[in-house]
Amino acid sequence: MIELLLPADVSCAATRAESVPDGTLFPEEEALIAKSVAKRRNDFATARACARRAMAGLGLPPVAVLHGHRGRPLWPEGIVGSLTHCDGYRAAALARAKDVLSLGIDAEPHAPLPSGVRELVTLPAERERIGRPVAEGPDEDSMGEIHWDRVLFSAKESVFKTWYPVTGLELDFTEADLTFHQIDGPGGDDGARGGVAAEGTFAARLLLTDPALPTTLHGLWRIEDGIVATAVLVRPDWRDSDAM
Repeated sequence: MIELLLPADVSCAATRAESVPDGTLFPEEEALIAKSVAKRRNDFATARACARRAMAGLGLPPVAVLHGHRGRPLWPEGIVGSLTHCDGYRAAALARAKDVLSLGIDAEPHAPLPSGVRELVTLPAERERIGRPVAEGPDEDSMGEIHWDRVLFSAKESVFKTWYPVTGLELDFTEADLTFHQIDGPGGDDGARGGVAAEGTFAARLLLTDPALPTTLHGLWRIEDGIVATAVLVRPDWRDSDAM
């Protein structure tokens, strides 16, 4: 699913499996999770298996993926990328730094945020917007099936994963103001769409700015088979064009 949210020069790999045959870890990676519980080990290993498949898609040999501050993945020189994992979905997206300045991906279960979390991760204006349908068209009753608070949370995660590697600065949930547009109604009648519930675009206006990045980041979102996925990408020449 994540590959549908990113351009062709980004190598993506994903799995819905809890464990994968190629989930063997490098010794350096094993050391990072030596005392972790089984679920954490599975999340870690499957995400890194996805990362190595994405590396292969770029013609790169498999290498260990360690992490830096706040768990940020450390990629080979000349590579940018992002990892995500949640119950039922793991993914990696990698690109060459000459083609992509930064990118972020996130996946979440398509369910409402836990009680009290919505107020912590949203601005008042965002709560007002996601409290009503944003799609145009006659099928507005089905909009209630979309958990917009979860879509917004995932989109902000993708924004933060894009922001931090470039700026080295923390970005709070209340320092990005997001708006959404639905480009395809829920439950389309195209059989090839399978379990797609909805998809669209979003714009994140950054309230904390940095000259290395545009003041508004653009991304895509998609809900499919119970999973919300989001992605943001910024090109090195974003000053000329911020298109993905």
